[in-house]
Amino acid sequence: MYRTGKDVNMKDRILAALERLHIDEYIITEDQTRSAELFFIKKSLDTRRIKNNTSYSVTVYRSFDKDEQPMKGSSMVHVYDSMTDAELDKTLSGAYLAASFVCNPTYELQEKTVNEFIEMKSDLQGKTLEESAKIMADALFAEDKDGDAFLNSAELFVNEVTTRIFTSTGIDAGYRKYYVTGEFVAQCKEPQDVETYQGFRYDSLETEALKAKVRRTLDYTLARAQAKKAPAAGNYRVIICDSYAKELFEYYTARSLAPYIYGKYSSFKLGENVQAKTADGGNTEITGDPLTVSLIASVPFSDEGTRQIDRQLLDKGVLKTYHGGVRFSRYIGAEPTGNYRSIKVAPGTTSVEEMKKQPYLQVVNFSDFQMDDFTGHFGGEIRLAFLYDGETVTPVTGGSINGSIIEKQASMQLSTEMQVEDGYEGPLAVCFDDIAVAGE
Repeated sequence: MYRTGKDVNMKDRILAALERLHIDEYIITEDQTRSAELFFIKKSLDTRRIKNNTSYSVTVYRSFDKDEQPMKGSSMVHVYDSMTDAELDKTLSGAYLAASFVCNPTYELQEKTVNEFIEMKSDLQGKTLEESAKIMADALFAEDKDGDAFLNSAELFVNEVTTRIFTSTGIDAGYRKYYVTGEFVAQCKEPQDVETYQGFRYDSLETEALKAKVRRTLDYTLARAQAKKAPAAGNYRVIICDSYAKELFEYYTARSLAPYIYGKYSSFKLGENVQAKTADGGNTEITGDPLTVSLIASVPFSDEGTRQIDRQLLDKGVLKTYHGGVRFSRYIGAEPTGNYRSIKVAPGTTSVEEMKKQPYLQVVNFSDFQMDDFTGHFGGEIRLAFLYDGETVTPVTGGSINGSIIEKQASMQLSTEMQVEDGYEGPLAVCFDDIAVAGE
């Protein structure tokens, strides 16, 4: 069964409270979460937990005039089935009051769509949470072969989340989704004691992707223990890989968001080749790999009840869609798409091996990598990189890189090899020419 009698009663109690308070615009979200949680010290299972929790959030909207202009404010609160009716009324009335101080130009909420409950397809279905956790735990430790680098701790969670969305416009929609999350710490004690933290999230039993991530992390941790100096200051061919490759493409997903377009923080326009744009607003020839990017609907409904589907964002650099929630999409006259957390980027034409035939600096771990959506600048402090001078490969640590995706996007190369990361399926590596490196 999807919901218990207790759950149904809580939803009805919320609706009754909204009616008592004369709040006629709202969104109610109910999340029922079941999870199997495993905690490891080295390879030994230290703790096992099974959790079952149901939570509710309510967003209330309030329409009013300010300076003779129609406004609509909103406020979101969490409510609990342990609340009395008086406590529920107090919480919701407080949210309604708070909404009166949020002065947004008025807009229409998501209209009623096809109401349905969707069981999302996943190879996690048909298995108990414990069975799926065992499969992923085996993958997690498969590459830990008692070498100099090893996993010193790990956490693994398999989740089943059932979400239901009810709105004042008549939406009654929901879905059940499975996903795996976790984190691990790799350690190497000699010649110096270093640790590398990694997190992961997958919407299916991505055992091979997890094995590859652990294998790379163990290799990187061993190399970090051996790295003793920073690269010399200068300009380099820089290869950025693993999860940092994903962060580079967030420049394009952010700049095409409806709030960025409405606020004029972005000059992106539909139908234009945004990859060919230069810093001064001109155009240049794309000499690298043209970008083809898709927005992937990781859930079938947004938190506002918008039906989400996969959409093409860029086609060989050409912008195909704006995306975002209801309010800002209405403001710019675009179709509300909901907010996306996953993208898919088409592979490039150059293998990582080919990228490495010339001298390079391959950065595999940053202390803090930043991709500035407004300026296009990216960079961070180097925790581990591999420097190839044309003859030997040397692990290095320290220094930092500083580049501009606006200046380099037309010539960047994408790897043919792909990876699956949290919210990302795309090239394993991205290569840029002539990137400034601050070092020794």
